[in-house]
Amino acid sequence: MTEASQLATPQPAPAAQAAQATQAAPAATPGPIVEMTHVQLSFGSKCILKDLSLTVAPRERLVIMGQSGGGKSTTLRLILGILHPSSGSVKFNGEEVTHMSRPRLNRMRQRIGMVYQYSALISSLSVRDNLALPLEELTDKSQKEIDVIVNEKLNMVGMEDTRDYMPSELSGGMRKRIGLARALVLNPELILFDEPSAGLDPVVSSVIDELIIALTDKTNATSIIVTHEMDSAFRIATRMAMLYKGKIIEEDRPERFRDSSDPVVSQFVEGRTEGPIDTQTTPLT
Repeated sequence: MTEASQLATPQPAPAAQAAQATQAAPAATPGPIVEMTHVQLSFGSKCILKDLSLTVAPRERLVIMGQSGGGKSTTLRLILGILHPSSGSVKFNGEEVTHMSRPRLNRMRQRIGMVYQYSALISSLSVRDNLALPLEELTDKSQKEIDVIVNEKLNMVGMEDTRDYMPSELSGGMRKRIGLARALVLNPELILFDEPSAGLDPVVSSVIDELIIALTDKTNATSIIVTHEMDSAFRIATRMAMLYKGKIIEEDRPERFRDSSDPVVSQFVEGRTEGPIDTQTTPLT
């Protein structure tokens, strides 16, 4: 193209240029799902968490690892508003959890699924009724609509044939799957996992880990998983955080965590008895 033809080519008017710039502007990045800032929690003279700060971005699978009794499950209870910090801030989607009224807190909890360490299924209810209970108590859906949702979630975890079973008829791995299905019935934005592979053999543990990855990807849910089991942690995580003596001492991508220069993180990941972690000290509860 000659210089003359370039000059003759119509140029966008200033208004049109502004409109094009507006259209080309990237969408705003969503804020964190969870944001904990300088959180402290004490029971009497016993300090459980001190100066814990942590953010969780949408669609992350954040694994919080640390010693047994080190405050990992306590962190989940703070996010749910079951516990309140002694000081500091806990936010869910930008809202301060500790300032929520009881009705607002209950509405927030409908957006969070919880998978408990030992599934916490109600022993007197069938699988179907365990899954239906949150829908019956928290929504106005008909029984027909509830049955459709229950069947859908059971199918997602490969447990569609267990609908009429009682919890006592299920193996440990099956109960974990049912617990995950129950956490999904309200289509949560955030799913909290408390030691999801605890008590399982290595093969079943791997199956549960892969199921967590597949389901959180499929539902676009953000997840926080607390565990002290390293094989599961590295399988599941898109990001990892180490909780030690009440605070997060390191957070990074899994591939970088394996090569951490922090002696506490290195000892914990490698499972060594020698190092700065005092194995004789009674852990925090």
